[in-house]
Amino acid sequence: MIAVVAAEVLDSFCAEQIQHAASSLWPGERAVLGAHSPSVTGYVQQIEVGGRPLSAKHSLLGVSLVSVMRGSCGTWEKVRAQQIAYGVSPTSLPVRQAAQLDALATAGLAVARTAGCDGGVLFTEPVAGPTLSDLVFKSPERTGELLGRTLSALQVLQRPVVAEKAELSAIKERGIDATFRRKFNGISGLAYLEQVGGARLDERTRHNVAVTVRQVIARLLRLRLAPPVGAAQVLYGDLKPEHVLFPDGPEGLPVFINPALHPGPGHADAAKLISRTVLSLIAVPPPGSPTAVLNGVDAFVQEQLRPMRRAMGGLYLRRLLVTWLMDTTNITTTYLSAPSTLALPEHAGALVERIEAVCTLLDRVSALLMADAEPAASWRLALSHVAKAATR
Repeated sequence: MIAVVAAEVLDSFCAEQIQHAASSLWPGERAVLGAHSPSVTGYVQQIEVGGRPLSAKHSLLGVSLVSVMRGSCGTWEKVRAQQIAYGVSPTSLPVRQAAQLDALATAGLAVARTAGCDGGVLFTEPVAGPTLSDLVFKSPERTGELLGRTLSALQVLQRPVVAEKAELSAIKERGIDATFRRKFNGISGLAYLEQVGGARLDERTRHNVAVTVRQVIARLLRLRLAPPVGAAQVLYGDLKPEHVLFPDGPEGLPVFINPALHPGPGHADAAKLISRTVLSLIAVPPPGSPTAVLNGVDAFVQEQLRPMRRAMGGLYLRRLLVTWLMDTTNITTTYLSAPSTLALPEHAGALVERIEAVCTLLDRVSALLMADAEPAASWRLALSHVAKAATR
């Protein structure tokens, strides 16, 4: 696929916007741009302002960089014109995220501290230390403990100060179900699928992936119609392992970045954690067998099921599996539809190389769910399929 917007044009524009926002927030301070972190969503770059290190995240119209480069938002001239209004909008993604970070800090959650927000750019103080993904790779036997501590820390999301802010500044567009419906429903969904893999896969692999992905999506569009389990809760919303850091090491408290708070079903945050942990396991398996990581994932889920009655636990497992597959489909198709000139995060590039294993996993587990197998058995079989996908 040929990009409508060149990567160097997009990079230059975003860097200029970050520099301009820094000058607006801190006039007279010297701003020096640093390393750029590849991403398919926002444009992330380190910056020093008056000698103070900060992390800057620029949002283009609140959509992914892949969408902008593919021309989904129109011509580059149109994007630039719309970005002027978006940058000063009180409902822009950076403004909402800044409000959410402040609310989470007030509630007592350890989060990246907001330094300023202007012109579609959010500045935060950088958080150093290993991510949840790093720790799982280094100590796979601690997977269950680390996942459990991450989710337990987020119990503060249900406090009134957070719930109120989550309602006023909800980032619903980052929800798994919302993303899935937006990407794959209707004629636009069919057109989107035509581009998947065009820039990054050979013709044979692209054909095989396209066939499998279409079949998986058709199944998931039916499966997602099942009602959620329990009342809606405040979700963290973008609970990726790389958004959870441990500055003081695995024994310390987790620190969270990039929230996307919104109301949703209680299983969704756990599903995203599992989805991204599994993808990391497939992309870059830790030394030795994947068994330790998968045992930890299983222990994490069993802990969620422990207070539930059997029938409710079965419904929870089924919804968890469906949402896990939806998130995996969302992110892998985003990677595959990215123009070849857009730099992917390192783990994303490794995952593209293993895309046939991911597709086999999606196919087999979604077929299990369509067969309406007993939920606990489906869960065990799903983990066995992950083990196969993670074995090179």
